[in-house]
Amino acid sequence: MAPQHTPALPVLGSRKPSHRERVADALRAALIAGELLPGEVYSAPGLAARFGVSATPVREAMLDLAKEGLVDTVPNKGFRVSAVSEKQLDEYTHIRALIEIPTTAGLAATADPVALEELRPVAQEIVTSAASGDLIAYVEADLRFHLGLLALAGNDHLVDVVRDLRRRSRLYGLTALAEQGRLEASAEEHLEILDALLTRDEETVRAVMTRHLSHVRGLWASAAEGRGELRDQPPGPAASGRQTGPSS
Repeated sequence: MAPQHTPALPVLGSRKPSHRERVADALRAALIAGELLPGEVYSAPGLAARFGVSATPVREAMLDLAKEGLVDTVPNKGFRVSAVSEKQLDEYTHIRALIEIPTTAGLAATADPVALEELRPVAQEIVTSAASGDLIAYVEADLRFHLGLLALAGNDHLVDVVRDLRRRSRLYGLTALAEQGRLEASAEEHLEILDALLTRDEETVRAVMTRHLSHVRGLWASAAEGRGELRDQPPGPAASGRQTGPSS
């Protein structure tokens, strides 16, 4: 069983974020990881104690999340985490597959190797977070890694769309996988993607990315591995790639 962890504010990129932004990022990651549950009402003071910060930036951050539709304000009580339907989760998977798989695969021919190598510490951070059972840090690093890759394609609007889809994702199965010691092997897929990009192996990148996203649906449903096959994907080696573990 992976060690117990205390959620901590993640380390972000080179631009120094505000305290409010750091809290908002940590709360988004907690939502995605399923540590803040749909339908539950959370108070700003309660979350502040959990994250080791004051209530004011938590309250401000939750208002930001409310504007994004991730939580609803409950007068005099706090914030209720918005529920996400099965249909919405399927649609998120489909859109992400349509965008992320071909865009990431295309980077095998265009991405600067130096820029790719700069993402290796982030990929390693995902593995380290998985090994320690820190789900919030895992989700936050995963987001930075994939958005960092997509940014190399030079389309800022595409990155914004994927960022929004990932923020609306829910990975309720992460806790069980961390407890079973299975999350670290899954996290290593990020290094596999990076290595394939550096060797200009577009076919392998496409296959690994397809496998990578195919786990997400099962995680959302807290289902057994293998349930989360990508829907509406054409048959072939990439779509039927070996499933070794979940990823986000």
